[in-house]
Amino acid sequence: MPDFHASANDIHVDDGHILRAILTSADGHQVEASCDLDDYIGNTNGHFEWNGMDFSKSAQDITLAAEGDASLPVLRASLRNAKGELIPASINLAEHISNIDGALRFE
Repeated sequence: MPDFHASANDIHVDDGHILRAILTSADGHQVEASCDLDDYIGNTNGHFEWNGMDFSKSAQDITLAAEGDASLPVLRASLRNAKGELIPASINLAEHISNIDGALRFE
C-alpha cells in the first residue's frame, strides 16, 4: 500500500534514522514496523538522495513531521556538504516508503 502514512499511527524516527510506525496490515491488524532509513537515503553534497546510504552520519537536527493537507511524512535535517557546511534539507518519505502488509518497505 503506497502512502504508508495513510495507514499508520505513531510515525516517528528513533536514533535519527530508524523509521517506526504502527501500521495496518492487509487483514486489518495493527502491527509495529520499523525501517532503517540509512539503508535507503544518502547525503549528496548537503541534499538527501534516494538510493544512497548513511545520511544520518553527516546530519544534525533530524526531525520528522506530518506536513500539508495530506500529512506527508517529511524528514528534515541539516546535512553537511563537501565544504563541511550544514545545509537545511528535507525529503518526503512517502515517495518511496510503503506499507506492504504491515511492513515498511522501500520501493
